[in-house]
Amino acid sequence: MSHIFHRFPGNLPPVAVAGDGVFIIDKDGKRYLDASGGAAVSCLGHSNARVRDAIITQGQKLAFAHTSFFTSEPAEELAEFLVRRTPETLTKVHYVSGGSEAVETALKLARQYFVAKGEPKRGVIISRERSYHGATLGAVAISGNAWRRAPFEPLLFKSVQIAACYPYRGKQGNETDLDYGLRVANELEREILAREPGTVAAFVAETVVGATAGAVPPVEGYFKRIREICDQYGVLLILDEVMSGMGRTGSLFAFEQEGISPDIVTIAKGMGAGYQPIGAAICTQEIFDTINSDGGFAHGHTYLGHAIACAAALEVQKVIEDENLLENVRAVARYLSESLNERFGQHPNVGDIRGRGLFQAIELVEDRESKRPFQASRKLHAVIKKNAMQRGLMVYPTGGVADGKAGDHVLLAPPYIVTRGEVDIIVDRLASAVTAALES
Repeated sequence: MSHIFHRFPGNLPPVAVAGDGVFIIDKDGKRYLDASGGAAVSCLGHSNARVRDAIITQGQKLAFAHTSFFTSEPAEELAEFLVRRTPETLTKVHYVSGGSEAVETALKLARQYFVAKGEPKRGVIISRERSYHGATLGAVAISGNAWRRAPFEPLLFKSVQIAACYPYRGKQGNETDLDYGLRVANELEREILAREPGTVAAFVAETVVGATAGAVPPVEGYFKRIREICDQYGVLLILDEVMSGMGRTGSLFAFEQEGISPDIVTIAKGMGAGYQPIGAAICTQEIFDTINSDGGFAHGHTYLGHAIACAAALEVQKVIEDENLLENVRAVARYLSESLNERFGQHPNVGDIRGRGLFQAIELVEDRESKRPFQASRKLHAVIKKNAMQRGLMVYPTGGVADGKAGDHVLLAPPYIVTRGEVDIIVDRLASAVTAALES
C-alpha cells in the first residue's frame, strides 16, 4: 500500500530508480524511453553529470536563504544569463517554483501594474479556448480546458476566452493560413471593444499550445496582429512558454520565431530540465518600475530564487548553449516530423500531425474525412499511454481536444539530446501502441 496521494490511485505507477540519458529505469530494470520529457520537462534527459555536480557544489555552499533577507550568486547569475538572451525590453526576472506559479505571478503583475499606473478598472483577462495555463486557481480560471475547470468553477474568477489559433479544426476551406490567423486574432479586438473601455488588463496565450491541444503552432501573422491589437488598446501581452520555451521549439524563446516580444513571458519546465523545481516570469522594465513606484510587488513565495534550484537551472542553460543543443533540436525535429508523417501520414485514424521543434503531436480521429473524434467514453488517449508504457515508451496523450470532452492527441517532447536512432524507436513503439489501442 502506498501512502502517496497518487494522480491515478487505482493504477499505481512503476517505481523509477535511475536515469540513463533519454531513459528512465524502474526497480525491475525495465527501461522507458522518455519521448515526452515527462511533461516537456526533461530537456537534458535524466543523467546529466554537469547539472548534478552543480547541485552538489551549491548544496555544499548554501542551500537556501530567504529572499526577504538575501539574494544569492546563482540567482543573480541566472537572471543575467536569461536577460542577456531576451529582447531588450524584458529585463526583470521574478523566480517561482514552477509553471503554475509563473502564470499566477504574471496575472498579479498585470493587475498591480495597472493599479499602480492609475487604471484600476483594468482587471479583465482574455485568454483562449483549448488552452492550459496551470493548476492553481488563477491559472485554471484563464485556462480554456473544460474538464480541468469543471470541478472548481465556483472558485474561479471570471475570465473571457476567444477562439484558439487551431487551423486543423478552425480554418475554413477557402482560407489561407494568413487569412485564418488574422480572423481569429481579430476576435481579440472585438472582445476588447465589447467591454467598457479601459477594463481589459491582459491577453494570455501559449505561444505554441501545449497539453490541451497538442503542440499547435501559430499560423503566419497571428501573433503580429495580436501584438498590434494589444498595443492599440493598452493591453498587456502575456505569453505562456512554460512548455514551449527554453529551446523546446528550436529557439530559446518560442516567440522569437513570431517576430514579436511580449510584455511578460512565463517559463518553467525546460528552464531547470527537472533537476530542480524552478520557473520564472520575465517582465519589462516599465512594469517593474511602475509597480515599484507604488510600494513594490505584493506577491512572493517562500522558495523563490532558491539557490540550489537557480544553480541547477543556470547549469542546464549553459549545457544547452555549450553543447549547441538547439541545433540538435532543429535537426532531429525535422527527422521526427518526417518519420511521423511517413508512419502516420496516411493512417486512417490520424487526422493531423503538427508541431514545432521537438514539440510535436498526432491527433487521432474516428473518421479522417469529417474529422469526427472518437467518443470520449473510449478514453483512447489513456489506452494509448498504457500500451506505450507496456512497450517501454513514455508519451503524453490527452483527451478533449475536439470539444472539451472528445478528441485525442499524443504529444511528443523528447529531450534535446535525442538521436535519430532513438527517434526511430519512438515512432516504432508509438505506432505499435496506437495499433494495440485501436484494436482493444
